[in-house]
Amino acid sequence: MSGFFSTAGIDVVLRRSHILIFLATLIPAFSCITNLYAKDERIMKYQNRLANEKSPYLLQHADNPVDWYPWGDEAFEMARKEDKPILLSIGYSTCHWCHVMEHESFEDEQVADLINRIFVPIKVDREERPDIDNVYMNVCHMLSEGNCGWPLNIMMTADKKPFFAATYIPKESRYGRAGIMQLLPKVEDMWKNSRDEVLQSAEKITFALKQASKSHNTEASENLDVKTLSKAFNQLDERFDTIHGGFGRAPKFPSPHNFLFLIRYWQRTGDEKALKMTEESLQKMRMGGIYDQVGGGFHRYSTDPIWLVPHFEKMLYDQSMLAMAYTEAFQVTGNHIYKTTADEIFNYVLRDMTSTEGGFYSAEDADSEGVEGKFYLWTQEEIKNVLGKEKGELLSLIFNVSPSGNFTDEATGIQTNENILHLKSGIEDIAKMENKSPQYIEKFIEDSKSKLFETREKRIHPYKDDKILVDWNGLMIAALAKASKAFNNPEYSGAAEKAVEFIMSDLKSEDGGLLHRYRDGHATIRANIDDYSFMIWGLIELYEATFKVKYLKLAIDLNRYAIDKFWDESGWAFYFTPSDGEELLVRQKEIYDGAIPSGNSVYMLNLLRLSKLTADPDLEDKSFKIAQTFYKFIDKYPSGFTQFLAGLDFGLGPTYEVIIVGNTKDSSDMLNKAQHYYFPRKVIMFKDTAQEQDGLEQYADFIKSYKVLNDKPTAYVCKNYICNLPTNDTDKMLSYLHNKS
Repeated sequence: MSGFFSTAGIDVVLRRSHILIFLATLIPAFSCITNLYAKDERIMKYQNRLANEKSPYLLQHADNPVDWYPWGDEAFEMARKEDKPILLSIGYSTCHWCHVMEHESFEDEQVADLINRIFVPIKVDREERPDIDNVYMNVCHMLSEGNCGWPLNIMMTADKKPFFAATYIPKESRYGRAGIMQLLPKVEDMWKNSRDEVLQSAEKITFALKQASKSHNTEASENLDVKTLSKAFNQLDERFDTIHGGFGRAPKFPSPHNFLFLIRYWQRTGDEKALKMTEESLQKMRMGGIYDQVGGGFHRYSTDPIWLVPHFEKMLYDQSMLAMAYTEAFQVTGNHIYKTTADEIFNYVLRDMTSTEGGFYSAEDADSEGVEGKFYLWTQEEIKNVLGKEKGELLSLIFNVSPSGNFTDEATGIQTNENILHLKSGIEDIAKMENKSPQYIEKFIEDSKSKLFETREKRIHPYKDDKILVDWNGLMIAALAKASKAFNNPEYSGAAEKAVEFIMSDLKSEDGGLLHRYRDGHATIRANIDDYSFMIWGLIELYEATFKVKYLKLAIDLNRYAIDKFWDESGWAFYFTPSDGEELLVRQKEIYDGAIPSGNSVYMLNLLRLSKLTADPDLEDKSFKIAQTFYKFIDKYPSGFTQFLAGLDFGLGPTYEVIIVGNTKDSSDMLNKAQHYYFPRKVIMFKDTAQEQDGLEQYADFIKSYKVLNDKPTAYVCKNYICNLPTNDTDKMLSYLHNKS
């Protein structure tokens, strides 16, 4: 989630500040990660300002003795009135270390008294206000050399200028790490007795932040090209774990956009190593504990390099991006384990993460009953009780379950007798070992998992963050629509359509734009560029899955709105916040592809696809300007921008426009094959001669001239602005698309 900075010279300025040096030595920043347990109302001593909030994260803190304010004018006015600094605490409802810090400190009356005396404290949900989080996370990266995450704690002045950043802070000092009880009195003393130094530091940090936000480039002397793609591949290759798959060591994140890039790189170059890296990673993750072997879906990341012990929270965006990676891997290889994995992800999301209105919930916590992973762990005795002794032993063998367990309790460091189910061998190998047929083993696993799932459903479930975010929903809509095309499964496009209808009904702003968050019947917060970018992605995929013109129209309308409100005409690319949004310290542009892709990265490909679908060269020009804007960041370390590189791959071509003309019934085979196979640099349109197209020609005027030939479905395939002769032959159409020359 970090931005990129030109730090030459800035670090020198920052490090000259005595207060920064002093505070930086007190607390190293730690990666993170809200306590679900509210304190009794009897301990409340202060006005509860969070009780009317809809954010699950803020509501988790509503009963803290800390006198939290939501972000807003009231808090900043109070800070000015009482001449206090602000303690800004940012997190999210399923963040494990946010839970820990709340339980240890924010629920503690001694700590609360200290915070309330010294500060005006503000709580922010990073998922609801990513604009605020982005700004102050960048501050953290500047002050702590990248060691940042959540919870994020910022100390700042009443005019929002930061002078200190840290992540998790223990209550008491330990192992050289300053505790909150020791830190805050020192801050109070400096605020009272060394105010000028504090304010000077805040000014220097703010200046550096603003300079960094202006460091984008609009006059690159060179262009990003295929050498950029090769450079990214080589960087990923250097970091690739040849034994366990994935990149780097621990903690190990799935990073699915890396695989989306690698598959495209393989398709372009024929380099089998890129595909092998993808397949080894996807298979190892699918077999590991990071995958919920009983209920489907992926946990957030692995705490070890072998994908065994996960951090157990589940995020909607991970399900979306990973489902896309597995879908594309199936399209390329035909290996049904990838389709099965994508299907199981969608089954999980549609079963457990979908609202009655059709929107998708945000996340599920790692903890249940106050213990991380408890919901997902099994003793061997429990498995035998469910399946019987003989079958329980066979399942234990398959999923590596032992009486002694393989899970170590994080709090105590003691290995329990509980197990994380995981595979070490494929079905074929297991069948050979057991002298059974693969079909028998597969059916046995399916039946056993079903019984375990029924038993697990009776357990206390992890907390569910039931807010609906437009950007994350856009990713799931895109994933469902993509899978609907690849698997010829209308159930998935139907779920995507229902989500779109809900969002367009309940999350539209009065001026025709979008709102960011919906929960409990209440929609609010101006949408950011990710909301538009990801929703447009989903709408383009959904148009190509259903060929319903209303989705193309929505994509075009939202694109026009986003360009009007977010596009920088002088500096190019998209700002994260709209031109008429809340004024923060800086108005930033994001490009780094972290846990989720950046809005500009996704928009790169959106613009190129919309340009092809509507024959609008101005959109292609804007995509090129995005590449120019971030040239020096991407050229230096392109493997940090792999979602962006998917757009660059499209822009470099060759690209294809496929227009199929005919009635729906007769054209189904041609449409299904055009959608099923992997052609990442194509757009596809369908002109249905049997019914009105609801204004398709209004958005794609060029399609008027396309006619049916020989009274049969007809495909028109154009490559790099040059069109082949139309054909009634599906195989001929596919041969045009397979031709890379």
